[in-house]
Amino acid sequence: MAVHFIGAGPGDPDLITVRGLRLIKSCALCLYAGSLVPQAVVAEAPDDARILDTAAMTLDDIIAEIEIAHKAGKDIARVHSGDPSLYGAVAEQIRRLRALNIPYDITPGVSAYAAAAAALGIELTIPEISQTLILTRTAMKSSAMPEGEDLTSLGRTGATLAIHLSVRNLRAIERELTPFYGADCPVIVAYRVGWPDEAFLHATLSTVRAAVTAAKITRTALIFVGKGLTADQARFRDSALYDAEHAHILRPVRGNHSADPA
Repeated sequence: MAVHFIGAGPGDPDLITVRGLRLIKSCALCLYAGSLVPQAVVAEAPDDARILDTAAMTLDDIIAEIEIAHKAGKDIARVHSGDPSLYGAVAEQIRRLRALNIPYDITPGVSAYAAAAAALGIELTIPEISQTLILTRTAMKSSAMPEGEDLTSLGRTGATLAIHLSVRNLRAIERELTPFYGADCPVIVAYRVGWPDEAFLHATLSTVRAAVTAAKITRTALIFVGKGLTADQARFRDSALYDAEHAHILRPVRGNHSADPA
Protein backbone atom coordinates (compact mmCIF):
# COMPACT_ATOMS: atom_id res chain seq x y z
CA MET A 1 0.00 0.00 0.00
CA ALA A 2 1.29 3.48 -0.84
CA VAL A 3 0.53 7.18 -1.00
CA HIS A 4 0.14 8.36 -4.57
CA PHE A 5 0.86 12.06 -5.02
CA ILE A 6 -1.08 13.04 -8.14
CA GLY A 7 -0.84 16.22 -10.18
CA ALA A 8 -4.40 17.08 -11.19
CA GLY A 9 -3.50 19.86 -13.61
CA PRO A 10 -4.60 23.48 -13.28
CA GLY A 11 -8.37 22.96 -13.08
CA ASP A 12 -9.87 21.37 -16.17
CA PRO A 13 -10.68 17.73 -15.23
CA ASP A 14 -9.76 16.68 -18.77
CA LEU A 15 -6.14 17.67 -18.17
CA ILE A 16 -5.40 15.02 -15.56
CA THR A 17 -3.15 12.22 -16.82
CA VAL A 18 -4.44 8.74 -17.58
CA ARG A 19 -2.25 7.38 -14.79
CA GLY A 20 -3.50 9.96 -12.30
CA LEU A 21 -7.13 9.18 -13.02
CA ARG A 22 -6.48 5.44 -12.82
CA LEU A 23 -4.94 5.86 -9.37
CA ILE A 24 -7.83 7.98 -8.12
CA LYS A 25 -10.24 5.26 -9.25
CA SER A 26 -8.34 2.68 -7.20
CA CYS A 27 -7.77 4.44 -3.86
CA ALA A 28 -9.84 4.03 -0.72
CA LEU A 29 -8.73 7.40 0.68
CA CYS A 30 -8.61 10.50 -1.48
CA LEU A 31 -7.18 13.71 -0.08
CA TYR A 32 -7.45 16.67 -2.43
CA ALA A 33 -6.63 20.37 -2.25
CA GLY A 34 -10.18 21.61 -2.69
CA SER A 35 -9.29 25.29 -3.04
CA LEU A 36 -7.45 24.52 -6.28
CA VAL A 37 -8.67 21.08 -7.40
CA PRO A 38 -12.32 20.84 -8.54
CA GLN A 39 -14.49 18.07 -7.11
CA ALA A 40 -14.93 16.70 -10.64
CA VAL A 41 -11.30 15.53 -10.54
CA VAL A 42 -11.97 13.20 -7.61
CA ALA A 43 -15.49 12.21 -8.66
CA GLU A 44 -14.06 9.01 -10.14
CA ALA A 45 -12.95 7.73 -6.74
CA PRO A 46 -14.65 4.47 -5.61
CA ASP A 47 -18.17 4.87 -4.24
CA ASP A 48 -17.04 3.77 -0.78
CA ALA A 49 -13.87 5.89 -0.75
CA ARG A 50 -13.23 8.41 1.99
CA ILE A 51 -12.83 11.76 0.21
CA LEU A 52 -11.46 14.71 2.17
CA ASP A 53 -10.89 18.31 1.13
CA THR A 54 -7.59 19.32 2.75
CA ALA A 55 -8.10 23.09 2.38
CA ALA A 56 -8.94 23.47 6.09
CA MET A 57 -6.64 20.69 7.33
CA THR A 58 -3.18 21.04 8.87
CA LEU A 59 -0.18 18.93 7.92
CA ASP A 60 -0.67 16.90 11.10
CA ASP A 61 -4.32 16.27 10.16
CA ILE A 62 -3.35 15.07 6.69
CA ILE A 63 -0.61 12.74 7.91
CA ALA A 64 -2.91 11.32 10.58
CA GLU A 65 -5.48 10.35 7.93
CA ILE A 66 -2.76 8.81 5.77
CA GLU A 67 -1.33 6.84 8.68
CA ILE A 68 -4.73 5.40 9.62
CA ALA A 69 -5.44 4.35 6.03
CA HIS A 70 -1.98 2.87 5.57
CA LYS A 71 -2.29 0.77 8.73
CA ALA A 72 -5.60 -0.52 7.36
CA GLY A 73 -3.84 -1.62 4.17
CA LYS A 74 -5.44 1.01 1.95
CA ASP A 75 -3.97 2.97 -0.95
CA ILE A 76 -4.14 6.75 -0.68
CA ALA A 77 -4.52 9.35 -3.44
CA ARG A 78 -3.05 12.72 -2.46
CA VAL A 79 -4.26 15.02 -5.20
CA HIS A 80 -2.57 18.37 -5.78
CA SER A 81 -3.22 21.06 -8.35
CA GLY A 82 -0.89 21.51 -11.32
CA ASP A 83 2.28 19.49 -10.97
CA PRO A 84 3.33 18.34 -7.48
CA SER A 85 6.93 19.44 -8.04
CA LEU A 86 5.97 23.14 -8.18
CA TYR A 87 4.75 24.92 -5.04
CA GLY A 88 2.80 21.84 -4.02
CA ALA A 89 4.09 21.54 -0.44
CA VAL A 90 4.74 17.85 -1.07
CA ALA A 91 8.31 17.89 0.27
CA GLU A 92 7.16 18.31 3.87
CA GLN A 93 4.61 15.51 3.44
CA ILE A 94 7.26 13.24 1.95
CA ARG A 95 9.54 13.94 4.90
CA ARG A 96 6.80 12.78 7.27
CA LEU A 97 6.07 9.68 5.18
CA ARG A 98 9.71 8.67 5.13
CA ALA A 99 9.88 9.01 8.91
CA LEU A 100 6.86 6.70 9.15
CA ASN A 101 8.23 4.26 6.53
CA ILE A 102 5.16 4.78 4.36
CA PRO A 103 5.96 4.28 0.65
CA TYR A 104 4.92 6.87 -1.88
CA ASP A 105 5.17 7.72 -5.56
CA ILE A 106 4.51 10.83 -7.64
CA THR A 107 2.49 11.20 -10.82
CA PRO A 108 3.24 14.47 -12.63
CA GLY A 109 0.54 16.85 -13.81
CA VAL A 110 0.05 19.69 -16.26
CA SER A 111 1.42 22.89 -14.76
CA ALA A 112 -0.47 26.17 -14.98
CA TYR A 113 2.21 27.81 -17.11
CA ALA A 114 1.89 25.09 -19.77
CA ALA A 115 -1.92 25.16 -19.70
CA ALA A 116 -1.88 28.96 -19.94
CA ALA A 117 0.42 28.93 -22.98
CA ALA A 118 -1.84 26.35 -24.64
CA ALA A 119 -4.98 28.39 -23.96
CA LEU A 120 -3.26 31.51 -25.32
CA GLY A 121 -2.08 29.65 -28.40
CA ILE A 122 1.55 30.71 -28.00
CA GLU A 123 5.03 29.25 -27.60
CA LEU A 124 7.06 30.50 -24.66
CA THR A 125 10.46 29.88 -26.27
CA ILE A 126 10.79 32.09 -29.35
CA PRO A 127 13.96 31.81 -31.49
CA GLU A 128 16.48 34.59 -30.77
CA ILE A 129 13.98 36.40 -28.50
CA SER A 130 13.49 34.13 -25.49
CA GLN A 131 14.94 30.67 -24.97
CA THR A 132 14.70 30.55 -21.18
CA LEU A 133 11.67 30.30 -18.91
CA ILE A 134 12.10 30.89 -15.18
CA LEU A 135 9.40 29.70 -12.77
CA THR A 136 9.52 31.69 -9.55
CA ARG A 137 7.50 33.60 -6.96
CA THR A 138 7.98 36.58 -4.69
CA ALA A 139 8.13 36.68 -0.91
CA MET A 140 5.13 38.18 0.86
CA LYS A 141 3.68 36.42 3.91
CA SER A 142 5.18 33.08 2.86
CA SER A 143 8.74 31.86 3.35
CA ALA A 144 11.57 34.14 2.25
CA MET A 145 13.21 33.75 -1.13
CA PRO A 146 16.71 32.20 -1.08
CA GLU A 147 19.66 34.49 -1.73
CA GLY A 148 20.10 35.17 -5.44
CA GLU A 149 16.52 34.27 -6.35
CA ASP A 150 15.01 37.73 -5.90
CA LEU A 151 13.41 39.39 -8.93
CA THR A 152 16.29 41.80 -9.33
CA SER A 153 18.72 38.91 -9.74
CA LEU A 154 16.42 36.95 -12.04
CA GLY A 155 15.52 40.03 -14.05
CA ARG A 156 19.13 40.49 -15.10
CA THR A 157 18.81 37.34 -17.23
CA GLY A 158 16.15 38.87 -19.47
CA ALA A 159 14.42 35.49 -19.52
CA THR A 160 10.66 35.04 -19.67
CA LEU A 161 9.37 34.86 -16.11
CA ALA A 162 6.37 32.90 -14.86
CA ILE A 163 5.73 34.39 -11.42
CA HIS A 164 3.50 32.37 -9.10
CA LEU A 165 1.66 33.42 -5.94
CA SER A 166 2.36 37.11 -6.46
CA VAL A 167 -0.65 38.89 -7.93
CA ARG A 168 -0.87 41.05 -4.81
CA ASN A 169 2.78 42.04 -5.16
CA LEU A 170 2.62 43.78 -8.53
CA ARG A 171 4.08 47.04 -7.27
CA ALA A 172 7.32 45.25 -6.35
CA ILE A 173 7.30 43.30 -9.62
CA GLU A 174 7.04 46.52 -11.63
CA ARG A 175 9.70 48.27 -9.56
CA GLU A 176 12.25 45.46 -9.68
CA LEU A 177 11.81 44.35 -13.31
CA THR A 178 11.34 47.64 -15.17
CA PRO A 179 15.09 48.48 -15.17
CA PHE A 180 15.79 45.23 -17.06
CA TYR A 181 12.71 44.71 -19.23
CA GLY A 182 11.45 48.26 -19.76
CA ALA A 183 8.11 49.76 -18.79
CA ASP A 184 6.53 48.63 -22.07
CA CYS A 185 7.51 44.94 -21.66
CA PRO A 186 4.51 42.66 -22.28
CA VAL A 187 2.84 41.09 -19.24
CA ILE A 188 0.10 38.45 -19.25
CA VAL A 189 -1.85 37.69 -16.09
CA ALA A 190 -3.43 34.23 -16.32
CA TYR A 191 -6.35 33.93 -13.89
CA ARG A 192 -7.74 30.54 -12.81
CA VAL A 193 -6.29 28.69 -15.77
CA GLY A 194 -8.36 25.66 -16.73
CA TRP A 195 -11.45 26.72 -14.78
CA PRO A 196 -14.72 27.83 -16.43
CA ASP A 197 -14.02 31.47 -15.45
CA GLU A 198 -10.40 31.56 -16.64
CA ALA A 199 -9.28 34.94 -17.94
CA PHE A 200 -6.16 36.48 -19.44
CA LEU A 201 -5.16 40.11 -19.00
CA HIS A 202 -2.69 41.55 -21.51
CA ALA A 203 -0.78 44.52 -20.20
CA THR A 204 2.72 45.91 -19.74
CA LEU A 205 4.88 46.36 -16.66
CA SER A 206 3.63 49.93 -16.36
CA THR A 207 -0.07 49.11 -16.77
CA VAL A 208 -0.52 45.69 -15.17
CA ARG A 209 -1.34 46.94 -11.66
CA ALA A 210 -4.21 49.07 -12.93
CA ALA A 211 -5.51 46.25 -15.14
CA VAL A 212 -5.50 43.72 -12.29
CA THR A 213 -7.14 46.18 -9.92
CA ALA A 214 -9.87 46.91 -12.45
CA ALA A 215 -10.47 43.19 -12.95
CA LYS A 216 -10.57 42.65 -9.15
CA ILE A 217 -8.11 39.75 -9.32
CA THR A 218 -6.59 39.05 -5.90
CA ARG A 219 -5.55 35.38 -6.02
CA THR A 220 -5.12 32.26 -8.18
CA ALA A 221 -3.21 34.05 -10.92
CA LEU A 222 0.07 33.45 -12.74
CA ILE A 223 2.05 36.42 -14.06
CA PHE A 224 4.13 36.12 -17.23
CA VAL A 225 6.72 38.79 -18.01
CA GLY A 226 8.87 38.73 -21.12
CA LYS A 227 9.64 40.24 -24.51
CA GLY A 228 8.50 37.07 -26.28
CA LEU A 229 4.91 37.56 -25.08
CA THR A 230 4.10 40.23 -27.64
CA ALA A 231 0.70 39.86 -29.26
CA ASP A 232 2.40 39.67 -32.65
CA GLN A 233 4.56 36.56 -32.53
CA ALA A 234 5.09 36.70 -36.29
CA ARG A 235 8.27 38.78 -36.17
CA PHE A 236 10.95 36.21 -35.47
CA ARG A 237 13.11 33.83 -37.47
CA ASP A 238 12.09 30.22 -37.99
CA SER A 239 13.82 27.75 -35.73
CA ALA A 240 16.56 25.55 -37.14
CA LEU A 241 14.60 22.43 -36.24
CA TYR A 242 12.75 22.16 -39.57
CA ASP A 243 15.07 24.32 -41.71
CA ALA A 244 15.91 22.51 -44.94
CA GLU A 245 19.52 23.72 -44.67
CA HIS A 246 19.89 22.45 -41.12
CA ALA A 247 21.12 18.85 -41.14
CA HIS A 248 20.98 16.42 -38.29
CA ILE A 249 21.22 12.68 -37.85
CA LEU A 250 17.58 12.07 -38.83
CA ARG A 251 17.52 14.51 -41.75
CA PRO A 252 20.59 14.96 -43.97
CA VAL A 253 20.90 18.15 -46.03
CA ARG A 254 18.73 17.92 -49.14
CA GLY A 255 20.20 18.63 -52.56
CA ASN A 256 21.24 17.19 -55.88
CA HIS A 257 24.03 14.69 -55.63
CA SER A 258 25.64 13.02 -58.61
CA ALA A 259 25.24 9.28 -58.81
CA ASP A 260 28.11 7.14 -57.68
CA PRO A 261 29.85 6.02 -60.91
CA ALA A 262 30.66 2.72 -59.28
